[in-house]
This record gives sequence, C-alpha cells and structure tokens, in this order.
Amino acid sequence: MFTLLKTEGLARRGVLTCAHGTAQTPVFMNVGTLGAIKGAVSALDLKEIGCQIELSNTYHLHLRPGDNVVREMGGLHRFMRWDGPILTDSGGFQVFSLASRRKIQEEGVTFASHIDGRRIFMGPEESMQIQSNLGSDIAMAFDECVENPAPYDYVKPSCQRTLRWLARSKAEHDRLNQLPDTVNPQQMLFGINQGGTFPDLRVWHMKEIAALDCDGYAIGGLAVGEPAETMYEILEAVEPYAPKEKPRYLMGVGTPVNILEGVARGIDMFDCVLPARNARHGKLYTWHGTLNIKNEKYKTDRRPIDETCQCPVCRTFSRAYLRHLFTAGEMLAMRLAVLHNLYFYNDLMAKIRLALEEDRFSAFYQTYKEQLNQRL
Repeated sequence: MFTLLKTEGLARRGVLTCAHGTAQTPVFMNVGTLGAIKGAVSALDLKEIGCQIELSNTYHLHLRPGDNVVREMGGLHRFMRWDGPILTDSGGFQVFSLASRRKIQEEGVTFASHIDGRRIFMGPEESMQIQSNLGSDIAMAFDECVENPAPYDYVKPSCQRTLRWLARSKAEHDRLNQLPDTVNPQQMLFGINQGGTFPDLRVWHMKEIAALDCDGYAIGGLAVGEPAETMYEILEAVEPYAPKEKPRYLMGVGTPVNILEGVARGIDMFDCVLPARNARHGKLYTWHGTLNIKNEKYKTDRRPIDETCQCPVCRTFSRAYLRHLFTAGEMLAMRLAVLHNLYFYNDLMAKIRLALEEDRFSAFYQTYKEQLNQRL
C-alpha cells in the first residue's frame, strides 16, 4: 500500500497505492468537501491541474445529498466522475468546527445540523458506515479535534477517548470491508494522532494508535489556533514514533511554507482549504511569493500571474484580465484563480518530489522557505 523510495534527512519520497490508483508522495490533496472544489472546479479540471488525491467530507455528504444517495449512484467516484484516489474525513473536524452545535459522549457526538438544526448522531460506527457508503479509498477514523490551546485536564481524557474510538472504528471498518455489497472492499483506514499541544500526550497517543496497525497515520488537531512553531515542535516530538513503513498525513495544513516545513519533518500527505479559499478572494501564489490580484497596479499588467507557471490560466490570461473579472464580480474570476492556486500547490509537491529524487531537498527548502512567504 505504501512504498518508501528514499529519504533525505527526515523528508520522505514514496508511493501510495490505493484501489483507484497510485499517488506519488509527498502529496497535496485537493479539498472538495461536498464532492466539488469551491470555485466551479470539476473532477475533469483536477486532472489538468495535477491533482492526485481528492478529499471530501463525511459529515457534509451525509447531510446532502446523503451517503445512501451516493451509494445508490455507485459511490463517490462515479457520482463526481473522479477516477483517482479519494480520502474522506471522518466528521471529527466538525466536532471542533461546530463546537457550539454538538454534545460529546462516549458513544459519539450529537450535532445540530448547520443546515436545518435537526439532530444528527455520529460515532465511530456511523462514521465508518457513511464512509463505506461513499466508497472512498482512504477512510479516516472518528476522533475529536481539540481547540488549541486547551487545558491538559481536558485534552488527556479526550485523546484517550479518541483511542477508544479508533479501536471501534477499526472493528467496524473491518466488518464493512468484508460485506459482499461493500462499495469499495479495499478501502483503507487511517488512525489520527491527537493530544493538543502537549508533547507527552502526543507521543503516548502515537505509540498507542501505532499498536493498532492502521493503514496510515494522520496528525490531527494542529493549525487550529497554535503558532506555527508549536506545530513544528509537535511534529518533531511525534515523528520518531510514527511507523516508518506507513504514510503520514498532516491534516488541514497549510501554507506553502507549512508544507515545506512538514516535509522536512517527515510528513507525506497534506490537505488544506487555504489555496482555494484565498483564490476566491484574489490572493494568488507564485514562486516569488503571494500577490493580491485586486490591487490597482495590476489594472494594465499584461503578464500572467506567474511567468514561470504552466497552469491553464497562466498560459492564457493576463493579470489585467483576472483583475477585471474580480472587479466586475464575474464568477469566472474565482474559477480561474482557484485553478491557478491548486495547480501551484500540486506543482510545488512535484518539485519537492523531484528535489528528493535528486538529493537536493535541503537546498530547495533553504531557497523557498523565505521566498514563498513574501508578499509581492
């Protein structure tokens, strides 16, 4: 399922094999929460911009159109017409993001739907059942994502409960994969490391979940309020205890610099809404830093967003045209901007992989960790 090809320091170059194809790692997963990238980007577009893995959300697809509808349509791959690997988040992040609308118990979490207020219960078994109906390649175990900072006395029992939830998730996942009518009987399960910003809890939890022998391991509950340096310190504490032969996924991260830092600390997989969200507001990524395309200075700028970029937007349109679209409120502005930013992220990962293959990741990291953080 995962082959580690080579390393440079802690940075890793590998291949992840799923039921619907392979992904070269390190990899960025493009976030399509409801089966679509916000900004009018389809599965066909994802191919053109170099996406390897698409990510969707269990909670949101359960609410609409309903996971049973997706199952009836042949699973999420057929429904959204994406033939590559798909990872589905478990709904655990919504335990954090919908804190004012949920109640946590040992059995699971009761939510008040953000759409119509109706009560929804989700525990490890329900999360696994929904993800099985979706037929994703990688299912995430149900967990609690804790806000940072949080008191030690809250985080400790929370990550203990997440460990118990992982054992229940794994038992139900194994059962579902053996059913004759399962959408994707080769679906994998990743466990999630929690523990807030406390290194001792993080290390303890990683040791415990590693013993359950999941297909991969995620580090969750970071980039949710703590400084970036704290996140890097947690990664450094956890890395020695993450199984070397399994893929490692840093959830919800992040900026291009965050990704560089994560790769340097042994992470293989990333996802974040940031590139698409920023694009919809006119913040665009280039190899020299970020720019705000809405600025007046781009009104007659004939250059593409990035003169070195080979995305479909930079090959065709000028900064002046894109600025005009944003100023005029045209929907095309968001679509073109999202396409560019997602291409940039996928291209960033391709260049990181090439640097690892050529034993020059350290030099690549030193060159771009400051450059990508610049504002143009």
